[in-house]
Amino acid sequence: MSTRVFVVDGHPLFRAGVRSVLADAADVELVGEAATGEEAVTALAGGRVIADVVLMDLILPGCSGVEATRAILAEYPEDAGLPRVLFVSSSADDHAVMAALRVGARGYMVKGAAREELLRGVRTVATGGAVFSPTVATRLSRYFSAIHELPGRAAFPALTDREREVLDLMARGMNNRRIARQLVLSEKTVRNHVSHIFAKLHVTDRVEAALRARNAGLGN
Repeated sequence: MSTRVFVVDGHPLFRAGVRSVLADAADVELVGEAATGEEAVTALAGGRVIADVVLMDLILPGCSGVEATRAILAEYPEDAGLPRVLFVSSSADDHAVMAALRVGARGYMVKGAAREELLRGVRTVATGGAVFSPTVATRLSRYFSAIHELPGRAAFPALTDREREVLDLMARGMNNRRIARQLVLSEKTVRNHVSHIFAKLHVTDRVEAALRARNAGLGN
């Protein structure tokens, strides 16, 4: 049985390139495409299309690839195992990769991968494995090594790692919109994190929170 693949990307040329790659593989079948996150959610979360693997871009018109993935996977039981989402994006910074993994992605590849590398990624994810481009794997290794040394961990033990990330960006002077963009989150989610930070630190505004953060070594 062929692996059913659905492609979500806002660039027609990229979708055409993926289409060409998949057409050359006898064990892979393209079952649909979407140019926006909303189109992907309608097709996949709505049950119109059944896919084994979804190739998802991070930056999309409308909702992001992270938001689309969250909405799609929410419609399936956790033990269903399908669909499996593999991000293929030009952005590979730590926050983007971690945001994708947090919502259930099975891998993250950088655009520009060779044809065989992309096919190998599809096949690996389809069989339950995880796949990462070499540059992404290196960044993940450094990220997890560094996260245990994050400034402020001892000073703010009540905060989650995500709340500490938000606090760090607040200490750098970022507003909620910029933080949302940096962490690939919705502004509503960022506002919720900020509220939790205020409550846990017993502060009443961003200035006080930022000052405490900077005194603890965050925001540098």
